[in-house]
Amino acid sequence: MLDDVSLNILKILQEKARIPNVEVARQVEMAPSAVLERIRKMERQGVIDGYEVRLNPEQFDRRQIAFIEVRTRSVGDQPEIGRSLAAVPEIQEVHYVAGEDCYLVKLRVADTAELAVVIREKIAVIDEVVATRTATVLRTYKETLRIPIRS
Repeated sequence: MLDDVSLNILKILQEKARIPNVEVARQVEMAPSAVLERIRKMERQGVIDGYEVRLNPEQFDRRQIAFIEVRTRSVGDQPEIGRSLAAVPEIQEVHYVAGEDCYLVKLRVADTAELAVVIREKIAVIDEVVATRTATVLRTYKETLRIPIRS
């Protein structure tokens, strides 16, 4: 179980992962060495899963977001299909879901023309995929990977 200090450290790191350790230590009122040890421990325990740079999608001509529901022939999670979907570079997320469709994917492309190509040439050709339904995003109000932390 994480104590309040560790939870506070996680909140700070989620806000700005590149914050200097000395600044984290100042904010939680601890020695920098103690903060660094807590961070390393949380990394070893898998609480901190990694660090990523968030790129601006517009700088890479990836303005269009779409969510695609993918229906397969067989019912149930089929890891090979999940891995095939995950291998498509434009796809950012793959989720096995309950309901009529089997998988929900999120992807980013330049425009609807590229979206059509990805669906036709990269998703529909996967063995077992029988149908897709697409919702294109018109405007995004919130998009984050942050996890709400309650202390």
